[in-house]
Amino acid sequence: MQEAAHPELLSTGIAGLDTILGGGLVAKRIYLIEGEPGAGKTTAGLQFLREGVRHAESVVYLTLAENRDELTAVAASHGWNLDGIHVHEVLPDEDLLAGAGQYSMFHPSEVEMADTMKNLLSVIEERQPTRVVLDSLSELQLLAESPLRYRRQVLALKQFFSRRNCTVLLLDDRTASAAGDLQVRSIAHGVIQLDHAVKDYGVERRRLRVVKYRGRPVLGGLHDYNLVHGGLLVHPRLVAAETRSITERRQLSSGLPELDTLLGGGVEEGTSTLLVGPPGTGKSSLAAQFVAAGNARGEAGAIFLFEESASNMLHRADGLNLPLREAIKDGLLTVQQIDPAELSPGQFGAAIRTAVERGVKLVVIDSLNGYLNAVPDERFLTTYLHELLTYLGQHQVITLLVGVQQGMLGGTMTTALDASYVADNVVMLRYFELDGDIRQAISVFKKRGSTHERTIRAFSLTPEGIRVGGVLRGFRGLLTGVPMQTGTPSEA
Repeated sequence: MQEAAHPELLSTGIAGLDTILGGGLVAKRIYLIEGEPGAGKTTAGLQFLREGVRHAESVVYLTLAENRDELTAVAASHGWNLDGIHVHEVLPDEDLLAGAGQYSMFHPSEVEMADTMKNLLSVIEERQPTRVVLDSLSELQLLAESPLRYRRQVLALKQFFSRRNCTVLLLDDRTASAAGDLQVRSIAHGVIQLDHAVKDYGVERRRLRVVKYRGRPVLGGLHDYNLVHGGLLVHPRLVAAETRSITERRQLSSGLPELDTLLGGGVEEGTSTLLVGPPGTGKSSLAAQFVAAGNARGEAGAIFLFEESASNMLHRADGLNLPLREAIKDGLLTVQQIDPAELSPGQFGAAIRTAVERGVKLVVIDSLNGYLNAVPDERFLTTYLHELLTYLGQHQVITLLVGVQQGMLGGTMTTALDASYVADNVVMLRYFELDGDIRQAISVFKKRGSTHERTIRAFSLTPEGIRVGGVLRGFRGLLTGVPMQTGTPSEA
């Protein structure tokens, strides 16, 4: 009973997959990894065996489709070798091309299936492995011909391996059955499905799902993964519910006294703030000001750029006298430029998780519009973003979202996302015309953490830094962009 409650778990050699599986694979069981050709099944099998080699285990790769040279090439493409992995080939003899091996009394599949199974079992008896990969089940399914015979062969394999303390990965490329191998799904202890789909533009989307895992809780749903140099890189989806906590929140300064007054003292830890306004009003610069203030307190920050290049952002910060380059050198700031064509929500979530685990206390997403445009075909993207912000909030991370509004002046400007649903705080920047000049104003429209000043203040970008001035009094219609004078204007 104790063994059942705390079974021995084996790492798959893929860190993200181990997280999804709750620690790894239960030892001495049989598992199915299914996916179309090119999904990464062979690579996953090699990673599983390499992890066994790392622990000085006896491992065997049984191949019914690829020869050793092809497997060596796959390993070399990831910078690996097959040292410690016994590769056993069970391939058709080339004499078949000459018409040899014809049977008169028995159907060819009956003889070939018996020979294949005998070949497989003999190498297991000889090597006594603890980890085995069988590639692929489609060959056995085609040899068996009938579903009944195929199921009995797989059941016999399961009993054979379990009595020899083997943990087995069965790879299925779905070529024998387009809908997936339901026979083996019912027999296997766990089923992992790999899918990849081609998008209209950009890199193809790869996703993983644990279809079945007997007696073990798993992180359900679809998880993004990439097939990169070094193997499968799995990105478990973020689940904010796993990190729920109730803690006190400090109020942190923006580094600008007038802006802190407008914000009711500053921005609280664990909140998200949407900086919204037309292009060029200073939203990204204001976000950089918050980062610089945090760096000055010794707090680490991370900026994710979807539109602007990192060099342009740093050059603009230099012009505003913000020491972001020094913070990067000191290790207090990381700037990551995101290629929209290569992005998946899982990859971005993994980058956020890595930043939080590194101790980052302030995250900037610049811009929200760029992020939404990078993944236009994703359903429930707003819900995903809400989950991401909740995760950051529960780790006491301040999140700044830069949102660009469509239009320059007037009350008809719109944003790409419902600000009330996404952000805890909303800071709005506006253009307005005054005495022949185009000027800027700042105001706080929403703040959940505390009370805030409900005024409109002057805002400007100068070589000495960002300036937030006094309250703009004596005008009506500032937010429309064309104000009317109602009294003596203030000297903002």
